[in-house]
Amino acid sequence: MAIKVKYRRTSCLRMRIVKDGHVHVSAPIGTPREEVIEFINKNRDWIRKARQEYFELQEKSEEFYALLPLYGYGDRERYTKELKALIEPMVERYSKIMGVTPGLISYYESTTCWGDCHIRNGDIRFSLYLLLLPKWCVEHVVVHELCHLLEPSHNAHFHELMDKYFPRWREARKETRRAARLASVDDD
Repeated sequence: MAIKVKYRRTSCLRMRIVKDGHVHVSAPIGTPREEVIEFINKNRDWIRKARQEYFELQEKSEEFYALLPLYGYGDRERYTKELKALIEPMVERYSKIMGVTPGLISYYESTTCWGDCHIRNGDIRFSLYLLLLPKWCVEHVVVHELCHLLEPSHNAHFHELMDKYFPRWREARKETRRAARLASVDDD
């Protein structure tokens, strides 16, 4: 386990578990080294528990993604065809409703986000692992990415657009995260 300390413009010491179970500590600029070490030592139990939870969550996530085996080109091609048949009618329908014109629609193997939208050219990519989700959750991701063509950031206006075009988006996001057992998977 690695512990990394960063001095920042912050008002208090903070700690979090990051990728691979490492510990990152944020400390106010000028905090004495001894105080940081004391903070880490006082939180050893929290670190142990948080790392254990992190690794359990990783294991559940790996089990979830293993439900869609992508062992070679044939698997990828088959699942791409299946996802394309599901998503493209949704894209066509919502594009008309929303008055947007997406660029290239593509599919890729991502376990870190369900989709992403490149604002400059309107290209949208969708994770093949969407096939593991209920259809209405996939629809939520499609609307989410199309909304980015109208609003690039996740601000209040973006949420208003989601409310307008897919009112159940909060429920769908919650279900998507529950299904994947990995709340850190981004919606986009």
